[in-house]
Amino acid sequence: MAIQRYRPLSLLDELQREMNTIFHTPAVESSFNSEEWSPAVDISEDENGFTIHADLPGVKSNDIEVTAENGVLTIKGQRESHKEEDKDNFRRIERFSGQFMRRFTLPERADLQNITAHSRDGVLELTIPKSAEGKPRRIEVKVD
Repeated sequence: MAIQRYRPLSLLDELQREMNTIFHTPAVESSFNSEEWSPAVDISEDENGFTIHADLPGVKSNDIEVTAENGVLTIKGQRESHKEEDKDNFRRIERFSGQFMRRFTLPERADLQNITAHSRDGVLELTIPKSAEGKPRRIEVKVD
């Protein structure tokens, strides 16, 4: 029996793709060569904070903008496409290009002033520490 990974947003992604095809039907059907795409992300939490890994292969670090405002973290940017025209051969392009944007609502305990961002091997890593006020505090129970 194969184990399937639970992907709660896969149905929403599928619905969005279907809605996009209703309103934008290209002459040659290809969902890969679009002007807008959404990078995959992994989000984790530990006792000290949150970590977001976003897959951004082929995106230059200068083309990535990360902002945090009013409890919302926004990652946006652009990946350039290299369009080549070859009249004798047909080419299929399956790499996404164009603009992207992802937004995440952060919990109140997220320290927006100390977010760090690093890019390495096509993966953007954002580290969002928890504020000291937001960390749980253990209260010792004394016996009388």
